[in-house]
Parts: sequence; structure tokens; C-alpha cells
Amino acid sequence: MKLESSENEMAEEQIRILEKNEYVDVYIDDLSHEGLGVGKVDGYTLFIKDALPGEKVKAKVTKTKKRFGFARLLEIIEHSPHRVEPPCPIYAQCGGCQLQHLGYEEQLRQKEQQVRSQLTKIGGIDLEQVKVHPTLGMSEPWRYRNKAQVPIGENEGGLIGGFYRQGTHDIIDMQECLIQHEANDEVIQKTKDIAQELGIRAYDEQKHSGLLRHVVVKYGFYTQELMIVLITKEETIPHKEMFIEKLRESFPNLKSIIRNVNKAKTNVIFGEQTKVLWGEEYIYDQIGDIRFAISARSFYQVNPQQTKVLYDKALEYAQLQGHETVIDAYCGIGTISLFLAQKAKKVLGVEVVPEAIADAKRNARLNHIENAEFAVGEAEKVIPWWKAQGITADVIVVDPPRKGCDEALLETIIQMKPERVVYVSCNPSTLARDLKFLEDGGFKTVEVQPVDMFPHTSHVECVVLLQRQ
Repeated sequence: MKLESSENEMAEEQIRILEKNEYVDVYIDDLSHEGLGVGKVDGYTLFIKDALPGEKVKAKVTKTKKRFGFARLLEIIEHSPHRVEPPCPIYAQCGGCQLQHLGYEEQLRQKEQQVRSQLTKIGGIDLEQVKVHPTLGMSEPWRYRNKAQVPIGENEGGLIGGFYRQGTHDIIDMQECLIQHEANDEVIQKTKDIAQELGIRAYDEQKHSGLLRHVVVKYGFYTQELMIVLITKEETIPHKEMFIEKLRESFPNLKSIIRNVNKAKTNVIFGEQTKVLWGEEYIYDQIGDIRFAISARSFYQVNPQQTKVLYDKALEYAQLQGHETVIDAYCGIGTISLFLAQKAKKVLGVEVVPEAIADAKRNARLNHIENAEFAVGEAEKVIPWWKAQGITADVIVVDPPRKGCDEALLETIIQMKPERVVYVSCNPSTLARDLKFLEDGGFKTVEVQPVDMFPHTSHVECVVLLQRQ
């Protein structure tokens, strides 16, 4: 043990910790999960925004820690052949995308590499024994988002709306966002114009004054239905009827205008009070053969085209023959559950958010699906209770948030001994950690399929098949 410690100390001594404001030449050999270029100088790791693998760059160190630091790109000495000119005019300021400067095919390859790296480094998984497929991308990787959440502010010219400058709450005013559907851009712009015309003030985050905080737009790709959610600091909207009338005149496919009140001094977008100002409480959309009711607060996948790809792969990995009982942990509004119910004998979904379970039950009725049941609660508590009632599962599907699965849930999966586990993940590092836990508990990772749900960002989703040994 002492020998090991001294070896670690020697290794640390060989790494020169760089100084803040130091100028360095760096070869970039990787991308981080946040889309930053990664390189080393004298063994010291640097993360550099906008730098790409294969490039040699000149950079200025901006922040240092013991094992790594950050630097600002000053000059590209040797360019990557995959570097492209970002088409978005505000890409350099906006924090919404991270990879527009990287060609799309290379984005897909880098995302596959990110998954492979996390599986081996964190999960200890032997990739000689596991099939990791190339990332499934889009033929048209633009204009794919069906939902926009845009903060509203003011400058000397009037109301502005757009995404925040990276790492700040300074709003970058925008006329269009190239990953949003065009309908979202039109609604945001028109809503700003009408509010400006009616003298409605934007919310000031510092002073906690003003009225209009955010505009949220939801668009049904399949139905072309629109919902507009006005998030305000107060319940009263000046000239409310005129506001509604002008929005209705502008968008014939508008089905719903909602007001949500958030009086708190917080960065959280939605408040507790939600009311229909005009139209319906829901709009509708469809993924494959399944129709979904979408409310102002519903979670619904923002890229419906790739969601179909993701869920088809999950259904393929579940290998359902029609006689199975399936448990869907973290079921949300029932999106995956209802896909599975088309092929399974019975599906049991569990989700901690009561409103999501209400939506899941509504969506089951909407599609005349009678073999799907849903329960409110924490999966790590509800599923053991089901087990105590004698319920077993042939297949368990998990689609957790970025933090991954609760360890108690993983332990329950191991104890339930399903034939297969299908793990849908939005975070390769927590995925790798959880796969290691399941493999230690008697499961074998068989196949991994990365899916590009968010082109031009650093995010990647995965579907993984595990089989019980």
C-alpha cells in the first residue's frame, strides 16, 4: 500500500500545474461530455471551448484546479478536417448548442466514442464482449425541437427574447433558432411584438419587477397544433383579451393559450398556478401509432422523430412475444409504457410525479390501451412493494433522469431477476456506473445503441440491452 502511495505521489509530481493567464500550445485529442476540447500540457489536462479533436491550438489558461484546468481558445494552429462554419449567427454567444462547429457525421462518431469511453472507464465493461453500435443520427439534423422555453427581457429597444449567454443569465435576443421548429420562432417573435405593442413589461430578475418572465411554445409535429404558455409574475395581464385576440389572429392552428404564474424570486421557470386563458387544456401529437395529450406542464420528448427511433429500439431489445409482464420505471406520461403495451401482456408503470401519472392514464384511455397500469411513487419503493405482492416481471425498462437509477432500485431489479433489462439513458457516465452494478448482480450487458436526440449539442441518449446470466 505504501509503495502504491509513493508511486501516485511521483506521478503527481510529474504533472506541472499550469498558472492562470499562462499561454500554451495544446494538441486536442478528445471531446468532453460538455463538448469541450480536451488536451494535455506536461501531463496537465485542459478543457478548451470550441477546440476540436485533431487540432493544435494556442490558448490562454483561465482557471486551474489540482488535476485539470480551463483555457480560452486564441488561435487554431492546425485545423481539424471536420471543422465547419456554424450556420447560426449567435452561436458564439448562445449556450444552447455546443457542436455546430463540428461536421454532423463527426458529431455522431464522437458521441459513440463518448459512450465507449464511459463504459470502459467507469463501467469497466469489456467492449470486446459488448456490441456498441454507431450513433443513429438524423437525415435532417435541424429544426427538430417541438418545444421552446424562452426568457423575456428588455433593452433600450424594447422587449427581447432568446436563450442565455453561456454561463450567465444575460439574454441573447434572437429572431430564429436553427434547432427549433420554425413555428416556435414565429410564435416567440409575434408574442414579443404583441406584448411590446400593449405596453407589457418584461420581468427583471435583479429587481424582481415586471410581468412577462418566459414564453413557452409547444408544437405537435404530427398534428401541427400549437400551445402558447405565458409565464408571468402576477395573475393579472394588462389588455388580456386583446393579447389573446391578436395571438389567435396570428396563428390559425393555435389550440391553447395558458397562463402560468410564478411569483417567486427563482430561476425555476414554472410556478404552481396554471390556468387556461383560451382554448383547450391539451394539444395532441403522435409518435408512431400512439397519440399523446400534452399539457402545459407535461414532459414530452422534444425530438419526436428520434423518439420514435429510440422507442423502436427499446421495443426491439425488450423482445416481447405477447405473454410478458413488463415494469416501466420512471414512466413519465407513459410514452415508453404505451409502446411496450402494444406487444406485452401487461405493463406496469411507476413515476414519482402525480401529474405525469394522471397524463399516463389519460394517454392510455386516449389510445384504448387497457393492459397498462400506472402508480404514483418512487420506483425504488413501489417496485419492492409490487414484488412483496407476488408481482414478477419478465422485462424491466428504466429511463431515469441524468443522475441515473437509485441504488435501491438496481438492487430490486437484481432481486426480481427479470430475463431482460432495457436501460434508456441520457447520461453515459451514470449509465456506465449503473451497468457495472447490474453486471455485479448477475446481468450481462449485450448491446448498446447510441441515439442522437439532440443534434449540435453534446448530449447523447442510449438504449442498452442486459440479459440475466
